[in-house]
Amino acid sequence: MARSNYDFFMKERPLRTTVVGSYPLPGWLEFSGAHLEQFGAADLAELQEDAVIAAIHDQTRAGLDVITDGEQTRLDFNLSFYGFLEGIEVDARAARRFGPPAHDQRGKHRITGDIRAPRGLGVVEEWQRLRQLAPAGPALKASVPGPFTLSGRLEPNAQYPNRYAVAEALLPVVRDELEHLVAAGCREITIDEPSMSCYAHREDPFASPGFLTARWSRWRAAGSRRTCAGNYQGSRRGPPALRRDVSRLSRNAGRRVSLGDGEPRVRRIRDDRRDCQSRQGRAVGIIDVKSYYIETAEDVSERVHACLKHAPAERLSFAPDCGLSQTARWAARLKLGNMVAGVRAVREELSL
Repeated sequence: MARSNYDFFMKERPLRTTVVGSYPLPGWLEFSGAHLEQFGAADLAELQEDAVIAAIHDQTRAGLDVITDGEQTRLDFNLSFYGFLEGIEVDARAARRFGPPAHDQRGKHRITGDIRAPRGLGVVEEWQRLRQLAPAGPALKASVPGPFTLSGRLEPNAQYPNRYAVAEALLPVVRDELEHLVAAGCREITIDEPSMSCYAHREDPFASPGFLTARWSRWRAAGSRRTCAGNYQGSRRGPPALRRDVSRLSRNAGRRVSLGDGEPRVRRIRDDRRDCQSRQGRAVGIIDVKSYYIETAEDVSERVHACLKHAPAERLSFAPDCGLSQTARWAARLKLGNMVAGVRAVREELSL
């Protein structure tokens, strides 16, 4: 039964299971995306809805406590949003076309004026579609790219002389989207900032005043921030994140910090346990999306127990260590099913 009035937030449960946001696109959607000119507006709306239904089905079948729309209507967790921005000239040309695919094949877009998004970023519409199609039971989550990550493909200019300035210009755009999501009834929001751990070794986003003021926005009670070590084509970007970065992220996050696999999972929890016990919760990347080894339920249970040595159950959530969009769908299904089974076994063992 689809829910039509989702105006509550599922009470926090110990050892929650969730996903980062993205989910593999069905093959038919990939094919359709290459032939969009053959579809009418109503056809495209149906394609989007069917894709979200497929992502919801896989997540609910796995038994997740918190689900997303799988970001099925985006070309990318981040790149799609440039289409909503005014004041930029989108450059679709790759900087490098041959050799192993990597970050340096992604070009830069030129800034031509004031950066604005008068139509918003489209996440509210995604949220409304998810709320309409999702069954009762799991909590629903939306994700919005953070301003630092969103600034990564924009070339600084005289008006915005560096990445900090570009991120500052994007901050009100992101904050408006978050506040519109809250007004629409969304109670679980992730600020997707993987670039923090990818680039913080040479650029310190926390030095930007905007990242300090952002924490006072209305979404803070329901918000979380995510960081990871990079998963473009399974390639790591930058050195493993340091404890300093995680601690500073904690001070600028909402209710939860989501940690990807920048360092061994348990070490990240162990080193940051003081914050974890007294401040926010931690969503731990406990499934490797960059490997086709299918973690068993026993693997997952062992990792959960290891985390419980350093943080209380009510502060812990578990998810894959990055978005699943670049993982084969068959593997994503198996990984999520075993993740839920392993966490559930620990809950039953501890009578949680």
